[in-house]
Amino acid sequence: MDGETEGRKRIRVLVGGVFDLLHIGHIHFLSQAKALGDELVVIVAHDETVRKRKRRDPVNTAEDRAELLRALKMVDEVYIGSPGGIDYELVRRIDPDIVAIGPDQDFNCERLRDALRNHGIEAEVIRIPYLYRSDRAKTSKIIQRIVEAYCD
Repeated sequence: MDGETEGRKRIRVLVGGVFDLLHIGHIHFLSQAKALGDELVVIVAHDETVRKRKRRDPVNTAEDRAELLRALKMVDEVYIGSPGGIDYELVRRIDPDIVAIGPDQDFNCERLRDALRNHGIEAEVIRIPYLYRSDRAKTSKIIQRIVEAYCD
């Protein structure tokens, strides 16, 4: 297949994240990102990246998180990222048309777009808005509720 559908290019959307305890916020984010195009590709943060950025071990390994994401109907492909940060070579191989940023991810869209361009990646960068704000949609709050409920 040449990537064309009925005479038009398929739009490939890329997202990245930890996706440690899959929750409703992740589902809303992934659904909104998928709605931007035809294919949704996810890069799951490497375990070392989680430790560095979140200052904690992931609850689930990168391999387990990737497998869970592959089971979701809106997700077309899943990759595990490299330790440390954005793997621009992987992003270049994925060749996204759009990079969708989650509402709580601490990326500046313009700076990310410029960094992508500096690496030869001509993707549009779009921030996905919150559908709602809730502790139900935050992994750290879910972990806190579990600890409070089960660790007396």
